Amino acid sequence: MRIFLPGLCGRATVVPRVVLPVVLLAVCTAVLPLSPAAAGPGPLPAGPSPRAGLRTSAGGGSVTSLPLAGPHRSAAGRALAPRTTGRFELLGVTWDGPAHAFADGTVRIRTRDAATGVWRGWQRLDADGEDGPDTPAAAEGARRAGTAPLWTGPSDGVAVEVTAGPAGPPPGLRVELVDPGRGAESSAARTRPAEPAGGGRRTGDQAPRPEIVTRAGWGADESVRESGFVYTGQVRAVFVHHTATATAYDCADAPRVIRAIYQYHVQSNGWRDIGYNFLVDRCGTVYEGRAGGTDLPVHGAHTLGFNTDSAGVAAIGTYVEDVPPPELLTGLARVSAWKLGLTGRDAAGHVKLVSGSSASRYPAGTTVTFDAVSGHRDGFATECPGAALYPQLPAIRTEAARLQGRVDTPVTP
Repeated sequence: MRIFLPGLCGRATVVPRVVLPVVLLAVCTAVLPLSPAAAGPGPLPAGPSPRAGLRTSAGGGSVTSLPLAGPHRSAAGRALAPRTTGRFELLGVTWDGPAHAFADGTVRIRTRDAATGVWRGWQRLDADGEDGPDTPAAAEGARRAGTAPLWTGPSDGVAVEVTAGPAGPPPGLRVELVDPGRGAESSAARTRPAEPAGGGRRTGDQAPRPEIVTRAGWGADESVRESGFVYTGQVRAVFVHHTATATAYDCADAPRVIRAIYQYHVQSNGWRDIGYNFLVDRCGTVYEGRAGGTDLPVHGAHTLGFNTDSAGVAAIGTYVEDVPPPELLTGLARVSAWKLGLTGRDAAGHVKLVSGSSASRYPAGTTVTFDAVSGHRDGFATECPGAALYPQLPAIRTEAARLQGRVDTPVTP
């Protein structure tokens, strides 16, 4: 049986019916008709990545990857009707090749609320590819570039509009629909308890460890990521991010957001694990990110060009206009103070790092001086961690230094 889909910029498209949801992408300058991914074994219809199709994870999570065929030219364009899909809560668009392959392109999406059936307004996805590893591909798996992931909440319908840049659409364009599921079951400890202040720590450098929700605590499916670990040198800097996902969330739902980001980073982008070393929710709860040991210098994929000798800490939410809650700022200060203090680093000090990628703000090999607690935008041309969070970094540094015993006056970030 086949389904007739009317009007892709004045052209009709016929696609085979499969069990996966059908998503339409409209382009008026370059039209990219959607070809559903194979639900089982067999050749993939677009792109070289082996990650296309429906990928599942323990606890009911899944990522549906829908390859795009094309491009085809059309003289006219018009609005494209939204389509019903399976349930998802986060989405993004990925492609083969480097992030700059989609230079000056735009992606807009519209989703339907699964609970109310109401279609939300159009939203634009960030196609800058600002997060990511700067190690060779062999160290991070079969990588793909992609937009920043967008948290939509429970959704069951989507429309996408892709407009290619001057170079045309990159190969292997795919829509990624992520359902975080209920999380994998694990017998491992769900939290790492906080250390009491002054509990045997060295004055002036090592702050007490905050309570940390482990990967088991947020329901990570450990079979999804790469099995090994990659370590860097001593962590000398912390880069603060925001996840650019919804801000007005219930903190009890933060593990769902983290699972969705994890699945997008690994199953859609092809990274070895979630990119961030830690995440902090709006209630100040700290979560373990990339696996390998919270005390150890795990090599992350968070600040392109400066993933070496650093840790990435992401505030869950979008803090461009939304003001970060005090609890979130305190959580960022606590984990930064503890992580830097493990090697005696002053959270209010400075550090020199060497750029590992010319796609960062600085050519590869350039030595750059950073604050020990810096923002993502300090190393990459991005607004991250947001116009509302970035100005709070000086107060976060001061509070982190106080927690290390270097500043006597309490500071509320």
